[in-house]
Amino acid sequence: MTPHESLGLIDTARELRGFQTEPAQMRAGAPGKVGRLRLGFSLRDRRSVLHDLYRVAPLLVQQALYWDEAMPELPVCPIISVGGGILQGDRYTIDIAVGEGACAHISTQGANRIHCMDANYASQHQTVTVEAGGYLEYLPDFTIPYRGSRFLSRTDLVVAADATLLYGEMVLAGRKHHHVEERFGFDLLSMDVSLRRPGGHKLFAEKILIEKGDPTIALAAVMRGFDAFANILCVTPPETAARIKERFETHFPIDAPRALSGVSRLPNAVGLMLRAVGVETYDVRSEVRRFWRIVREEARDRSLPAEPYWR
Repeated sequence: MTPHESLGLIDTARELRGFQTEPAQMRAGAPGKVGRLRLGFSLRDRRSVLHDLYRVAPLLVQQALYWDEAMPELPVCPIISVGGGILQGDRYTIDIAVGEGACAHISTQGANRIHCMDANYASQHQTVTVEAGGYLEYLPDFTIPYRGSRFLSRTDLVVAADATLLYGEMVLAGRKHHHVEERFGFDLLSMDVSLRRPGGHKLFAEKILIEKGDPTIALAAVMRGFDAFANILCVTPPETAARIKERFETHFPIDAPRALSGVSRLPNAVGLMLRAVGVETYDVRSEVRRFWRIVREEARDRSLPAEPYWR
């Protein structure tokens, strides 16, 4: 699928009909506003390598790093944004492919900031493919939608039956310490993800849609009292998923909880989903890391390195 075809699919979303005006500055999707990134990993001489790299600013990956002492064969690629955040009219496309038996870890340099907007919207389309026996950890940092922003994300996952993918979406309610109206002050946040096998059979799809003024945000079963949340998918064979679920303990303290988390099964026996909410980003990160450690141990028989001091 070409970048223009991907953008066309996003433009048809119903929730975007009210956000089609062109910015007074650079038009939507103009050169410099279409970020493109393609990463391909393959197994060579018993080590995974980044064999395919294509990038168009403002998205950038410089090279694969091998700093994970607990898994030294794992290429680590942080995605860098040289634009300082996502602006109105930006259109990003990210394609990630992990070949047969290969592994990779992909993160971001920091939080994904969605800046204030007075026209149009910003969007991102991702395609992630993990072939037979592959292993991918794709864990971007928090998305922070600023007041008045509009952001739509589409993620298509294609995962072989014996592969493992750990994919995460983490969101903060806004710049909560900047201004009281920043908390859920964005106009639109639309994030959907779908999973299919390489043969094309769709296994499940999920969509999170938050529009300005949505009263359900304050419900006890949604975000009441919390400002950060995470949805982490672990697509993995059923026997691995069973071991992970048995080890992960639901975190649901009664008195003044800083975070809540639990794991549920995905449809069609394709894996698990971790859902966590917390007061601050570090409360949610702690639950995500607890799940991540178990996934890596059960799927690859490796643990995580010590948590960095700056987290």
